[in-house]
Amino acid sequence: MLPWRPGAPTRPVRTSAVLIATATTTVLTFCATLLTGPAARAADRTVAGGRLDWGIKSSFQSYVTGPIAKGSWSLRDGAATVGSDQFRFHSATGSYDPADGAFEAGFSGGVRFLGHRKPDGSYQLDLTIGHPTVRIPAGGRGGTLYADMTGKAKGTGKVTSARQVPLATLDLGGVTMRGGGSPVVLDHLPAKLTPEGAKAFAGYYTAGTELDPVSLSVDAPARKPSAEPTHGPGPGANTERDKDRPRGAFTTAAVDWGVRRTFREYVTGPVAKGEWRLSDGAQDGGALFRFPGGKGTYDERRNTLRATFQGRIGFRGKELDLALSGVSVRVVDGRGTLAADVTRDGSTAETVPLATFEAPRLRPEKGLITLTEVPATLTTRGAEVFGGLYRAGTAMDPVSLAVALDAKASLPPLPDLGDAPTAAPERSAKARTRHTASPAAASSSSDSSAAPWAAAGAGGVLLIAAAVLVPLWRRRRAAAAPRD
Repeated sequence: MLPWRPGAPTRPVRTSAVLIATATTTVLTFCATLLTGPAARAADRTVAGGRLDWGIKSSFQSYVTGPIAKGSWSLRDGAATVGSDQFRFHSATGSYDPADGAFEAGFSGGVRFLGHRKPDGSYQLDLTIGHPTVRIPAGGRGGTLYADMTGKAKGTGKVTSARQVPLATLDLGGVTMRGGGSPVVLDHLPAKLTPEGAKAFAGYYTAGTELDPVSLSVDAPARKPSAEPTHGPGPGANTERDKDRPRGAFTTAAVDWGVRRTFREYVTGPVAKGEWRLSDGAQDGGALFRFPGGKGTYDERRNTLRATFQGRIGFRGKELDLALSGVSVRVVDGRGTLAADVTRDGSTAETVPLATFEAPRLRPEKGLITLTEVPATLTTRGAEVFGGLYRAGTAMDPVSLAVALDAKASLPPLPDLGDAPTAAPERSAKARTRHTASPAAASSSSDSSAAPWAAAGAGGVLLIAAAVLVPLWRRRRAAAAPRD
């Protein structure tokens, strides 16, 4: 340390330290803004649509339906099956932040397992698992699958029920959650039972037991920049078309309906050995079919709605040739009817009311009317369409309807929209291959002009700081040096 010299100017040294500290803070803040700016703009994407495929535990399924428990399982709230031992849960809601990888997606649907029937008709094994939710914290080092659980304890028979139990831990080794786009796809994540999950699982398995791997795919589109408020019709408005359109008319709507799960399984099963084919714009979401292109009229005061949709679906198999097209929905006096033009064995199409559902009040919210998974029952004429497979009054798959009354309103994505259902993957080492959130590349919505700064990383920050601070430090040191 140099000795202090009387009369040496010390004030400039203090000023230099303050200025250098201030400059350092300014530069680092500036660099941090460059590094985090695009990520912050891409944060908090809304998760929608999609599906989660999970067999829970295949050996548990075999036990329930095997010669010991002699039980069965049933689906709840629109859940479906994929392959021989996979359950599909649908209609995700949640959020995704590409900046730090935080992710949450909650799904609809459930499965109830029954086994060990008692003489009084009740079951010793009675377990329901529903509404699975996957949560991945910032950093993406591990995830957790939560679920609503209701079951009887093994031995005591005590019934317990809890919402969103942390059921399984998910191994995300090798998965990159940051910087993902849409859709977000996580494939075959290894899962293990948690202590809380073991308790809620009625004591059939201990904590740490390996469960079936979890796969999911959800839409997570980047938010569109909000438009500046305008007066009068927007640049894309067709004033002539709007002027001529009847009051209450709409031209954007869709209806989702899976017909009936057991019918789909019958078509592709060992009896009919058939398939279904979609045309004219119809979409296959795995557990639901979407008929888009809806148009019609809506009267809020009378609570009436009439709509026709595009799309055709043909079911073919052994002694089976059935096609549905020209799907329509009518709501009058709080009751809805779903009809279709039916063609059987090449006959002339005939309009048939297939299913009825309750619609007590159609209320638009933000320009959108929605009915979500409304229970539907088969009509008498509908029972004839299915050749006596089902009686009138049989519960069919629920009906979902979306009608856009405002040009700015967007229809919700088709639940379960994704790849066509395939056979369940084999449980093997290959199934444990790690995958990344898809796509791993940064979203196109981020600001590409800042990419070079972001790529510089921490090293870039230090170089920028050095480039600014070193000359400043030299000048201040020269000014502070003692003069003879």
